[in-house]
Amino acid sequence: MNASLSTFIRKPGRAASLANVVVLGQADPTAKRLRLSLFLSRISAGFPSPADDYVESRLSLDEHFVQRPEATFFLRVQGDSMVGAGIHDGDLLIVDKSLEPRHGSIVIAEVHGELTVKKLYRKNGEIALLAENPAYRPIPVNEESQLVIWGVVTEVVHTLR
Repeated sequence: MNASLSTFIRKPGRAASLANVVVLGQADPTAKRLRLSLFLSRISAGFPSPADDYVESRLSLDEHFVQRPEATFFLRVQGDSMVGAGIHDGDLLIVDKSLEPRHGSIVIAEVHGELTVKKLYRKNGEIALLAENPAYRPIPVNEESQLVIWGVVTEVVHTLR
């Protein structure tokens, strides 16, 4: 079967069941920007080195992480199917629905009415959603799959505590 991704994709419409993500909300393009201190000196991950004691500039996290506020939404991950891609249970995903999903993109997909985060596989006319954990099987995509791509994951915020 030689099919394009657009053959199987429809736009988000009805409410989906949340299999392994929690929808937190959409970016607010009208919100006030918070600017935090940005130190331009590099930090050593090995032996400590003296650091500069001055702020070089200000950094807005929303400007850094959210390129298109009107097309951006946030999700919280539930589960461990994407640990091989550095996406862990409880991580915050920043998703851009305006980006074109490509082979290898980490996407938020709705399959049979359930949302999931997976890697998109598109080669030789075959389309599948792949977990990044060997404990999970690929999800093949065909005409009956009712696939909806909600967006492409652009950032992962991983809390260490």
